[in-house]
Amino acid sequence: MRKSSDKILETVRMIDEECLDIRTVTMGISLMDCADSDIDRSCEKIYAKITTKAKDLVKTAEDLSMEYGIPIVNKRITVTPISLLQSASGGDPVKYAKTLDRAAKALGVNFIGGYSALVQKGMTKGDEELIRSIPQALTETDVVCSSVNIGSTKAGINMDAVKLMGQVVRECAEMTKDRNCEAASKLVVFCNAVEDNPFMAGGFHGISEPDTVINVGVSGPGVVRMAVKEAGKDATMDEIAEVIKKTAFKITRMGQLVGTEAARRLKVPFGIVDLSLAPTPAVGDSVAHILEEIGLEQCGGPGTTACLAMLNDAVKKGGIMASSSVGGLSGAFIPVSEDAGMIDAAKSGALSIEKLEAMTAVCSVGLDMIIIPGDTTAETISAIIADEAAIGMINTKTTACRLIPAIGKKEGEELNFGGLMGYGPIMPVRRQSPKVMIDRGGRIPSPINSLKN
Repeated sequence: MRKSSDKILETVRMIDEECLDIRTVTMGISLMDCADSDIDRSCEKIYAKITTKAKDLVKTAEDLSMEYGIPIVNKRITVTPISLLQSASGGDPVKYAKTLDRAAKALGVNFIGGYSALVQKGMTKGDEELIRSIPQALTETDVVCSSVNIGSTKAGINMDAVKLMGQVVRECAEMTKDRNCEAASKLVVFCNAVEDNPFMAGGFHGISEPDTVINVGVSGPGVVRMAVKEAGKDATMDEIAEVIKKTAFKITRMGQLVGTEAARRLKVPFGIVDLSLAPTPAVGDSVAHILEEIGLEQCGGPGTTACLAMLNDAVKKGGIMASSSVGGLSGAFIPVSEDAGMIDAAKSGALSIEKLEAMTAVCSVGLDMIIIPGDTTAETISAIIADEAAIGMINTKTTACRLIPAIGKKEGEELNFGGLMGYGPIMPVRRQSPKVMIDRGGRIPSPINSLKN
């Protein structure tokens, strides 16, 4: 009985003091049966399906939060990549974005993801139409998120798409420069994108997924940091790894509980638990501070990549022990503007884009919420995307870029998004031009995996 009481008190402490939460309950919805040669009819079908399938999503999540005493921060929806429907219908793809936005607002969800295209090996007419419409779509909607997958280990990197995405990212920022360039913060460029990601802005409902599914994202950087602190400075690195693994196990079990119960009540299959240490600007909710608790003077200094590699691996091992349904991106996110410790490290100069790029070889995603000078060229943005995609392609892992050119601002200034997206310093970008390389286009071939060394 005492042991059970201790566990309850431990969970209460993790929620109240260490920022443990269910970051999102996300319903994935296939829109393949909404395809139509008439875009207006397709939009009607989409609105009807989303508002029918997800009509009880918000209420169910709120009921579970009250019953279990666990904060559920976001309720979200992901849908089939809209470029597939655009290929069938033609017309103005922004109509699809506005339909998604209208449906999401009617349901009261926080975000809807899937204004997306998968173009790692080439672009159809529908893919290109959707990609070119992204700046307008994200400017004229409020809760729609977009992603484009431009590379994979099997296909290589589509450099024509990379060039186009540099232009699209910059245009997103320019079209919303009076709103802190917010459209760019809702766009992710992937290599090796996963089909069951419940996190935004990169979430979409993969074509191999069920008609509807519930995926849950759990986050608890503060819990992990406290566990490392309690282990003490005399613990060895393998002992610290074991502490992190056991903590991740506890967090994942909570996500499994909420996810399976939400799926049961909504009468849809349960998909995965994404155990991602996704930080926020809140005090005590920082991945950087975990790394510093392990023993770094400041995140970004020597030893950062090694500590992050251990953290990411231990989190995944703990999650796999706790559930057979761990998926998504699971691991540690390192978004600069959303992490108080990363913000401090960037301000002090300890953390540069080059160091962040090295860290992305061992983290869950990539260059996330990086604010760059407003005069950064489209070619430079494309080249940063290509560099990040190369890390994902060679290492057979997901990598991504969410870059925000701060139009009208220079390095050293700040851009403030508010809420979960936080604020951050504008980080310097190297000025050597990659224009000739980007203008070549074509495709970087997939790597040879039989000669790993």
